[in-house]
Amino acid sequence: MDFLWRRDRLENETQALIDALPEPAALVAADGAILAANAAWRDGPGPGPRLPKQPAGGLFAAFAQARREGRGEGVLRHGEAERPASVAAVEPGRFLVRLGQPPAPSAPAPRLPEAVGRPANLDPFVAASPFGAALIEGADPFEGPIAEANAALSAIAGDALKAGATLADLVTPASRVEAAASHAAGRPGPFEVALAGGGKTAHLYLAPAGERWAAYLLDITDQKAMQLQLAQRTKMEAIGQLAGGVAHDFNNLLTAIRLRADELLLRHPLGDPSYEGLAEIRETEVRAADVVLQLLTFSRKATIQRESLDLGGMLSNFDVLLRRLLREDVRLETHCGPNLPLVRVDKAQLENAVINLVVNARDATVANGGGAVRVRAARVNHAEAVALGYAGVAMDEMALIEVADDGVGIAPEVIGHVFEPFFTTKAQGEGTGLGLATVYGVVKQSDGWIGVTSQPGQGAVFRIFLPVHVPPLAVEPAPGPPTLRAPARDLSGAGRILFVEDERLVRGVAARLLRARGYEVIEAADGEEALALAEQHAGTIDLMISDVIMPGLDGPSLLKAARRFLGAAPVMFISGYAEAEFSDLLEGEAGVSFLAKPLDIMSLAERVKAALRPL
Repeated sequence: MDFLWRRDRLENETQALIDALPEPAALVAADGAILAANAAWRDGPGPGPRLPKQPAGGLFAAFAQARREGRGEGVLRHGEAERPASVAAVEPGRFLVRLGQPPAPSAPAPRLPEAVGRPANLDPFVAASPFGAALIEGADPFEGPIAEANAALSAIAGDALKAGATLADLVTPASRVEAAASHAAGRPGPFEVALAGGGKTAHLYLAPAGERWAAYLLDITDQKAMQLQLAQRTKMEAIGQLAGGVAHDFNNLLTAIRLRADELLLRHPLGDPSYEGLAEIRETEVRAADVVLQLLTFSRKATIQRESLDLGGMLSNFDVLLRRLLREDVRLETHCGPNLPLVRVDKAQLENAVINLVVNARDATVANGGGAVRVRAARVNHAEAVALGYAGVAMDEMALIEVADDGVGIAPEVIGHVFEPFFTTKAQGEGTGLGLATVYGVVKQSDGWIGVTSQPGQGAVFRIFLPVHVPPLAVEPAPGPPTLRAPARDLSGAGRILFVEDERLVRGVAARLLRARGYEVIEAADGEEALALAEQHAGTIDLMISDVIMPGLDGPSLLKAARRFLGAAPVMFISGYAEAEFSDLLEGEAGVSFLAKPLDIMSLAERVKAALRPL
C-alpha cells in the first residue's frame, strides 16, 4: 500500500509539472503512448492515447537522439500540420515532449493596387488638397504632358506650370535624372526634387492611374531649411567644444612658457646678451595667447566682463576708429536709429566683433573696385527681426547691429562655413580664418544671434541681434553705522599657499616664483592630494590657489570638501575657461576670486598680495 501511495503521488506531481508548462507538453513512453499531457497538448495534437503516426524517422528519431545525448529535436506531424518539437529524456523509457509554435505561413508579396478605368479628372478631395497633385498623360511620368493640376500645384510650381508642361519642366534637370533613375529601379518614393526657378524643395510621389500617372508634390522647403539650421547649429556646437578643449590645453602650455620666460627675464635683464631672444619668446607667446583667446571666444568659454552699454554712444565714439580702418576708395556710412536700447555685453569684445566685420567688409569692397561699408544700429521688434533673417529665441524687442558692404559677395556653397574657425576665402597669409569665428563666439556669449545674407557680386550683410537690457530700478540703501575693520596680521610677502595644479610645468614654475617672493608654497598635483594636504595643514593655510578642471576632484568640489580645513582663508581659481563656466558650482562660497590663464608673474604676484592683504 505504501508503494502504491508513493507511485500515485509521483504521478500527480508529474501531471502538475506538465500542466504548469505554457506550451503543449506530454510525457510519452518509448512506444509513443501518452502517459500524461496538459490542456494545450490536448487542444493541439489531440487527446488520443498515442502519438499520431509519424513518417519514417519523424519524431521517433528525436527519441533516439535523446537517449544518446539527453535531448533531441524533431518535428511532430499530425494531419496536414507539423510543429517543431523538443524531446528530453526524463527517465529510462520516458520522454518529455514540448511543442514549439508552428511556422508562420509565408505572406504573399504585396501588390500595388491597380487603378480601375481612366479617371477623367482629379476628384474633389485631391483638387482641394494643400499638396500639389496632377494627372499626367502617357507611359513616362516625366515626359508626358500634365493633363490636369490642382491649385496647390500651381502655387508650388509657379510660372513653370504652363499649358503643355511636363513634370520634367517643373524640376531641375539634376533632380529629374535622379528621380527618374530611382523610379525606374522600382523604388516607391518619395523622391526629393528641387523645383525649377523658385529655390523650393519638394517630395514627389508617383502612382499609376490606368493609362495615366498621378503625381503628388509636397513642399518641404521650410522643413529642409530647419533641418539645415539644426545641422549647422549642431556642427558649430561640436566645433566650439573642440576649439574650447584645444584652447584649454594650449593655455596650460602657454602659462608654463610665459612664467618661465618671466623668470628668465628677471635673471637676464636689459643689456644681457640673452635679453633680446627672451623678449622675442615672450612676444611670440603673447601673440599665441591672442589666438587661443579667439578660440575661447568662439567656443564661448572666454572670460567676459559685462556692462550696460548704449549702442548709439558706442558707435558714435567708435566712428573715428572705424574710418581709420578704411582706405580712400571705401567710404563709411553709419546710421543710428532713434531710441536705441541698452545692451549688457563685454564692451571690448563687442567692439572687436564690429571691427572684424568692418575689416572684412572693407576687404570685400576693395576686391570689387571700391564702394561703401554701411554700419547701422536700430531697435527692432520680433516681426522686424524675423523679416531680416532672425531665427533665434523669440523676444519682444532686440538691438540690431548691421554691417553691409558693396563687395564681391559670398558664394552659396561657402556661406554656411563662414563662422567656422580657420575657414577663410582670403589668399594664403592674409588671415587666420578666426575673425568671423570670434565674432560668432562674442555674439553667442552675449546671448545674441548672428546671421548673414549675400548674393555673389551684390555684397554681404551681417546682422547681430542682442537682447535689450532693462536696468533694475536703483534703490539707495539707508545709511548704516560705519564698519570698523578688524586689525589682522600683515601677510604681504609672507604666508602659506596651497597651490593645486595638475600641469607639472605650470605648478613648478609658479611655485618657484612665489617662493622667490617670500611665500611658503605647498604643491599638490590633483584635488585628492590637495585635500589630504589641507587636512594635514588645517588652520595654517593662508591662501589656496587651484586650477578648475583637473582629473578626479575638480577645483569647486575640492573647495567644498576642504573648506572645513581652510577656515576663512581666501581661494583663487585659475583657469583657461571663463569664470561663468563654473561660477554656479560656487554658490554659497565667500572669499573666492578668479585669474584667467595664461598667467604672468606680475599679475599672479599682485593678485596673491591683494588676496593676502590685511583687511
